[in-house]
Amino acid sequence: MTSTPSTPVRLGPEYEAHLRQGFSQSRLDRLGLSIQEQITAGLFPGAVTMVMRNDECVHFEAYGHQNAAGTIPMATDSIFRLASMTKPLVTVAAMMLVERGRFNLYDPITNWLPELKDLKVETPEGDVPLIRPITVQDLMRHSAGFVHGDRAQSPRIRKLYDELQIEANKQDILGDQMLKNLGTIPLASQPGAHWEYSIAVDVLGLLLERVENKTLEEILNVLLIKPLGMKDTTWWVEPERLSRLAEAPDSDPLKAKMLLAYRQTTNPVGRTYLRGGAGLLGTAADYMRFLQMMLRGGELEGRRYLSRRTVEFMCSEHTIGMTGSTHANTGPGYGFGLGFAVRLNQGMCWVPGSAGESLWSGIWGTSFWLDFKENLTALILTQGPTHKIQSRMLYKTLVYSALVK
Repeated sequence: MTSTPSTPVRLGPEYEAHLRQGFSQSRLDRLGLSIQEQITAGLFPGAVTMVMRNDECVHFEAYGHQNAAGTIPMATDSIFRLASMTKPLVTVAAMMLVERGRFNLYDPITNWLPELKDLKVETPEGDVPLIRPITVQDLMRHSAGFVHGDRAQSPRIRKLYDELQIEANKQDILGDQMLKNLGTIPLASQPGAHWEYSIAVDVLGLLLERVENKTLEEILNVLLIKPLGMKDTTWWVEPERLSRLAEAPDSDPLKAKMLLAYRQTTNPVGRTYLRGGAGLLGTAADYMRFLQMMLRGGELEGRRYLSRRTVEFMCSEHTIGMTGSTHANTGPGYGFGLGFAVRLNQGMCWVPGSAGESLWSGIWGTSFWLDFKENLTALILTQGPTHKIQSRMLYKTLVYSALVK
């Protein structure tokens, strides 16, 4: 039997008219339906979502309300607590300084943080010396042996992090004192042996301050925030911008505790250390400027921030051979680079995407990803900490369901 060559399917003009950079507008409209369902269910009062592909914004919308009382409509320029979405910015700033020869990734952090020179590692047999020093790279990839206090497996370490205010969760503490306190607490694992989400980027921020003899605010402003035009990205919300601050619902069981830890309505400079892992606030448009710079290989609007090879290096897996997993933050199928989680394969994950995509998120309900293969980046900003994983996975699934060409 002779087969007849198939005729290529031609998309009609009506179909093409509803595509924008390969996205179906009718399918993108599903985003609003899903988000409204989550708002109605009380997961968060509102959200801002944004998608860009091939340097073009194909979706930018605000949904629901900005405040918990439901009286102020959400706006595309509403300000959100970015929480751990601070980490990629600080890590990129650090890599910019690496490119300028200020330090190397393999340098021991005690070159600038001598308070940590006597650290030990907790084991069942007692505290033991470090096999090798903690390096700058360990801070960037969460392999230093530090933890987040409330996630620590060791009751002893958890108690010490809390009592010594390592994360400034209950009261203010300056950086020098935080480092002195941290130097008395054993590590949870040997440097370079285990991936564990941690305060490592808080420590990285303090290291940058020592290297540059400037505050982390000054460093980020000079290297990234001002050059990128991120005009609403700040470490605290001044009175004139407070009316734009998005809120979590009062019904969220995590809200009250987290507001104690995120005291961001007064200037932290000189009052408490700037948390490089969680301290920034900002808008969708601001953060997308940063993401577009990364997606474009370190350049935006003619200004270069990082070399293309450095961006590729950061967004490669740096945790091969280590124990530990990003599963709690990303779901299965991811490793970790420098400042970003990295998708290892096309499959094994909970949602669609591309191998090599890079992403991260924040505990309040913010999330983003960079898909280098599709030249696409997207983010969702909400303030709904309890349901953050559900919201970000739904959003990502719907974005990829709308990418049809």
